[in-house]
Amino acid sequence: MKVKKISEHIWSLQTWVLIPITVWVVADQKGVTLVDAGISGMAKGILTFIDKLDCGPLQHIVLTHGHSDHVGAIKRILEHNPVPVYANAKEMPYMEGDLPYPRRKKAQASVVKGLANPLSEDEQGRFEKISGLTPYFAPGHSPGHVVYYHEEDKVLLSGDLFTSKNGKLQRPMAMFTGDMAEAVRSAAIVDRLKPARLEVCHGQSVFHPTDQLSDYLKTNQSKT
Repeated sequence: MKVKKISEHIWSLQTWVLIPITVWVVADQKGVTLVDAGISGMAKGILTFIDKLDCGPLQHIVLTHGHSDHVGAIKRILEHNPVPVYANAKEMPYMEGDLPYPRRKKAQASVVKGLANPLSEDEQGRFEKISGLTPYFAPGHSPGHVVYYHEEDKVLLSGDLFTSKNGKLQRPMAMFTGDMAEAVRSAAIVDRLKPARLEVCHGQSVFHPTDQLSDYLKTNQSKT
C-alpha cells in the first residue's frame, strides 16, 4: 500500500487492483477519521498506518458512497475499532440492499443494514462538519454520493465524482455511474469551493482543479 501525506492533516492510502483504489486518513485534535474504506485487503494496512501515525485513535469512518470498493474493509476495521460509520441518508437504501443502484438489475447490499448512520444535517438541510470535513451532496455516480471538503487544508476528497489522468480531471467510470449527466452537473461543486487540491479514488491528485473545470464541462456535457 502506497502512503502519501497530501496536506497538513490528510494522508492518502492507495493500492492497485487493475486500477488505483484510494482512501484517506484525516487527523484532528481528537484522533483520525477514515474517508472511505476501500477493498477488504486494505484493512490491515489501514489499521497499521493509523497506529503508526500516532495522531490518536480512529474516531469515525465516513463514506462518499456505498459501492463495494469503498466499503470493503469496514467489517475488519470495525472488528478492531468499533467506531461509528456515516453516509448520506439518500445512499442507505442502495448500500443496504433495499433498492438497486441505478442501471443495475437487482438490489445487493454492500453493508449490513443499520451499520451506517446518516450524516447530520442542520435545520436548513446542510450537512454538518465532522472532524474538519464538510460533506457536500454531489450525486450522479450514485444517488447519495457526497464529497468531503477540508477547508483548512483546501483539499476536496471527491470519491468517485471524478477520475483523473496525468493530473487532469476525467469523468467517473461510465460502467459504474448511475447518471452521468447528473455526475457532470455535480462537478460545479469545484467552482463553489475552489479547492487547491482535489483527490479521487481512482487516479492521482489534481491541483487547482477550478482551472480545468470549464474544459471538463465543455467536453463532458456534450457526451451526456
